[in-house]
Amino acid sequence: MMPQWNGIALGALAILSGYQQFRIYRIRRESKKREELFQIVTENAADMIALVDVKGHRLYNSPAYKRVLGYTAAELGETSSFEQIHTDDRFKVLEAAREARSTGVGRKLEYRARHKDGSWRVLESIASAIRNEKGEVTKLVIVNRDVTERKRAEEQLGHNSFHDALTGLPNRRLFLDRLQHMFARAQRNPERQYAVLFVDLDGFKMFNDTMSPTIVDQVIIEVGHRLAACLRDQDTVSRPQETSPLKTAVLSRMGGDEFTILLEGVSDPSDAMRAAKRILSAIAEPFLVEGRDVRTSASVGIALGTAAHGRAEDLLQDADVAMRRAKAMGGGRCEVFDEAMHTRAVNRLKLEAELREAMVKRQFRVYYQPILQLETKRIVGFEALLRWQHPEQGLISPFKFIEAAEDTGLLVSTGQWVILEVCKQLQAWRIAIPSIEALTVSVNISARQLADSRFVTDLEATLRLTGIDPSQLCVEITENVAAADRKLTATVLSQLKQLRVGVILDDFGTGNSSLSALRQFPVETLKIDRSLVGGMLLDRGACDTVEVIILLAEKLKLKVIAEGVESTKQVDHLHALGCELGQGYLLSQPVEAKAAGLLLRQESAVPHSKVAGAH
Repeated sequence: MMPQWNGIALGALAILSGYQQFRIYRIRRESKKREELFQIVTENAADMIALVDVKGHRLYNSPAYKRVLGYTAAELGETSSFEQIHTDDRFKVLEAAREARSTGVGRKLEYRARHKDGSWRVLESIASAIRNEKGEVTKLVIVNRDVTERKRAEEQLGHNSFHDALTGLPNRRLFLDRLQHMFARAQRNPERQYAVLFVDLDGFKMFNDTMSPTIVDQVIIEVGHRLAACLRDQDTVSRPQETSPLKTAVLSRMGGDEFTILLEGVSDPSDAMRAAKRILSAIAEPFLVEGRDVRTSASVGIALGTAAHGRAEDLLQDADVAMRRAKAMGGGRCEVFDEAMHTRAVNRLKLEAELREAMVKRQFRVYYQPILQLETKRIVGFEALLRWQHPEQGLISPFKFIEAAEDTGLLVSTGQWVILEVCKQLQAWRIAIPSIEALTVSVNISARQLADSRFVTDLEATLRLTGIDPSQLCVEITENVAAADRKLTATVLSQLKQLRVGVILDDFGTGNSSLSALRQFPVETLKIDRSLVGGMLLDRGACDTVEVIILLAEKLKLKVIAEGVESTKQVDHLHALGCELGQGYLLSQPVEAKAAGLLLRQESAVPHSKVAGAH
């Protein structure tokens, strides 16, 4: 039996040996296939694939390394895998490798690797562990993807969201962020002093309208360069007998022609004033653009950070208010915000809010001041005057709110409402009093309304809606507004003439228009300024000016209205000079529509001959 069992055992051993050899063969074949597959994948992959040992020595580098980093496999084999990694990134790469060896799981990270030409590429990397039979990590497979262009695009997108596209300077968003940080630091440490400078070019709207966009852009870019040159640390004016200069935390372009500057190390208004004066001098130097000299100036507002500011934005608002004060004083200067300015600013904000509320609650009223024939005292027309029926202050003249209404843009919508009310009232009077068909009503037009692209279109729509004769409506425009942009004025007034709407040139004799410009405008009536009428009996120069205006109007076949008539002597003198029409408190104060209608009814009931004879 033993020989038989020995034979069986030997046979079994032979079978087992053959199976093991077959298994080893199969494992080797599968391993070879995996290696061939790995080689095919790695040599054709766009990503860089590396095999390193636990000490970081390179065992294999895919051909993609040559394309991405410029190194051949031989060159990479001569160096440690960490030598190409940026020194600031080596620690996190080592930590990721240590973590992969200990856990067997790699995590994704980004690091910078040096290209053969010396530049840096950003790689996105993840490692996988290879273990031996004992489960120990012996190698790491590292897959690196070049994400340099993606990172550049992300950085550019981030840069664009915080920087001005034209000048490359920080934009409003970044400025407010830096201002908020400065404000918070100053709250913690009140000894940290700082200031905001608000820079605005003078007369930019006119400049923008008359110059080509290329020249305007070049000037804005150059202004940014000059501001930066004025405010570099090594270039900024130091305080007298001190070595520590002011520091520019941020210079930004807020938009258009507005720039803001955040200064650190400011302990006195004179510190910021010195910087502002350097800015004014730099901007006043001529700009050479496309072979021509371009000159401009700027207004600078300064606000110092104080404990009284509740929000960072308040400081920017104060600097804006100070800048507007500098501009109102003629421009080309700087102003420091003070408590008086703060009070004015608060009152102005309150006024603007109340104006918006007045529009919604229909608190505006139209008053009518008669225009009379000086000889007969008959009413030939009215000037429509805007009034505000304030719930607390009563009836308010536009002189107290017109500037705020214009700055906020409310004057355009309010002006449209006035024209609609006047046209509706004219139609009502015409129906109630048929004898007043020749009556005209004039409406004052602001610069904002004149520049509004829909002004003429909306006016024409109002005429159609109300059905009045266009010749019964006149627009009044001051001489200074007309002369500010003569091309625009001529265009708009010509369109009004086509509609048969009359045009009155107001405040004539005190503005900037010339005789040649006057001939360009389709004007029908000149209104002599009240200051000339009021002074003509006392001042020979004023009297001569009034006479010249009347003679000029006669030559140009224009009507003349004397404004501000307050005495019978003025009436007699104007009549003697040949002035036919007058307006003023002697003749009638502005009255509401109901009272104006009563005046018209009374006049229509009196024969014309009796009114003329009364004079």
